[in-house]
Parts: sequence; C-alpha cells; structure tokens
Amino acid sequence: MSGWKETYRSVVFPWQCDHFGHMNVRWYAHHFDDAAFHIWPVLATSFKRMKELGVHPVVAHTATDFVRELQPGDLIVIESAFTTIGNSSVTYEQRLKDAETGTLHAKQKTVEVFFDPATRGATPVPDEIRQVIEANLEAPSE
Repeated sequence: MSGWKETYRSVVFPWQCDHFGHMNVRWYAHHFDDAAFHIWPVLATSFKRMKELGVHPVVAHTATDFVRELQPGDLIVIESAFTTIGNSSVTYEQRLKDAETGTLHAKQKTVEVFFDPATRGATPVPDEIRQVIEANLEAPSE
C-alpha cells in the first residue's frame, strides 16, 4: 500500500492572489498547513488518541519549494506521506498539485517533534503510532 494519501482539496480564490495575478506564497502555507492537520488521522492516528497517550506533534521545521504558479479558479489537491521517523520526530512531505491535470505546483517537507505537554519537552514517538508510520513510509524525495 502506498504511503501517499490525499489530505486536502480546495480552489484558488481571487482574493488569494497578488498583484501579479497568481496565488501569493502566504496561501501555499495556508493550504499546506490545513493538509498537515489531516495527515495524522489519515496516515497514522487520531488527535483524540494522541491526547490519550499524552503527546502531540509540533512543527520544528518546514521548507517549501515553489514549482509552478497557481491562478484564480485552479482546483488543487495535496497528497502527503511520512518519509522518515526518528526517536521523537517524523518527517513528512506534501505535494500540491492541480486536481484536474496532476501538474505539480509546490512541495513541502516538514519535521514534527512529538511533544509532552506535561513536561513541555520532546518525547519518543509512541510505539503504536511508530508501527503505523513505519508500515507506510515512502522514500524521501531528492
């Protein structure tokens, strides 16, 4: 089974575009961030279960590559996959594509660290979450 799963769909609205007529970079971040919330229940576990385990992930680093501009009315889809798992962190990648043509418009790589809200520090990835992620890891992109 492929680790890449759809985590988000939307449309580019005119008010998301800048004076050059294409979607402004702040909105790429918005769409990727919304997709990131869905990564966990779609690819690993629910936020409710993480709360029961006493952990939650927090973003430590993110990098976005802009490939092709988007214009008002473009339909977009984001696919996400976990690519690396460490002791207390995971890396996932996201690909923002045109929903009709599949053309890649942007990609993002994010590292999240598991966080214990009681100690306010990093904590190991719980075993039950680790097992699900490890079973669905995709190779990191270049």
